[in-house]
Amino acid sequence: MFEGEKTFVFWIGLIILALASVGLFTVVWYYAIAIYPSDYYLKTSVPLIVGGIVFVFIGLYMMKSGVK
Repeated sequence: MFEGEKTFVFWIGLIILALASVGLFTVVWYYAIAIYPSDYYLKTSVPLIVGGIVFVFIGLYMMKSGVK
């Protein structure tokens, strides 16, 4: 899928994908290890979850378009 010469856009997309994945993993991990996960935490984490998913797709698109 990512065969060929990687351009600068590819590497920026990879960084965006990595940072978004770390953010999503942090939300999931905290919710999983919380003793009594509350609905309040989940409600306040929705922007981070949605933003993380959007940035994952942006990173993947940049990686796809950054290969010659």
